[in-house]
Amino acid sequence: MIKKEIRLSWKVAHHESGLKLKEYLRDVQNISRKTLAEIKFKGGSICVNGAEKTVRTHLNGGDTVVVILPNEEVSQKIKPIAFSLNVVFEDDHVLVINKPAKMVTIPTDNVEDPSIAGAVINHYHLQEWPATFHAVNRLDRDTSGLMLIAKHRYSHHLCMEQQLHGSIQRTYVALLTGKLRWQWGSIHFPIARNRDSLIERQISEEGQLATTHYERVEGDHPFSLVRVRLDTGRTHQIRVHMAAIGHPLIGDTLYGGKALHMERQALHSSELCFYHPITKKKLCFKAETPADFQS
Repeated sequence: MIKKEIRLSWKVAHHESGLKLKEYLRDVQNISRKTLAEIKFKGGSICVNGAEKTVRTHLNGGDTVVVILPNEEVSQKIKPIAFSLNVVFEDDHVLVINKPAKMVTIPTDNVEDPSIAGAVINHYHLQEWPATFHAVNRLDRDTSGLMLIAKHRYSHHLCMEQQLHGSIQRTYVALLTGKLRWQWGSIHFPIARNRDSLIERQISEEGQLATTHYERVEGDHPFSLVRVRLDTGRTHQIRVHMAAIGHPLIGDTLYGGKALHMERQALHSSELCFYHPITKKKLCFKAETPADFQS
């Protein structure tokens, strides 16, 4: 059975006339040298007006450039699993899902442990989509909500550039232990790995800069409901920052939170906005808080 092709297509603008194909792909379309090499040596192709060309070809305004990316190899560490993904949006370039809690994003050393990566690869197999798993934002095992996944290496490269420049906006909702006295605020504490733990992070001057903005939505109970926006995406950032100001997430026993009827840390990725890597249109999505939050 023939697999689908990962195909990219552009119309050359008149002011781009005279550029070499390599210059057009590298400087205008931001295709990396590594990807161009993979196209050349691993089964891809580059065509201008329907004919395969070398990267030394000069372009004219109105030309149609089509790039077919080579099939991607899936890591043997990713075991496909039959799991019905909650797909919020999908096309040939990006996939947005609403991740459930209690599921890791990347496979652990236990190959039998189901992962989002395995579920996505199974989803691709059903579509005959020849790509591997490219997470743009990762969520902890016990964090639910919106995740952005790139459907091929070029899309991933463009999305990660957005991530680097802060163009991907992520908003979370969280339940904090105790009554938060402040209506809103920002936390600027660097975060580093705790050398005595494989997974725990801590506030440390040796760590990476991390910035978390929060707004209290409700605080009339023995807990506080907050909306959180990130400028950076450090591992466990929200969990570490909230614990640092004395309000660890409910259910987050790793950082001092109390269970209080939650079997996981009370953190949900509720809103996601980004620019589509190919069309450049801004896309925004929302995911309602899950049942354990509502209760």
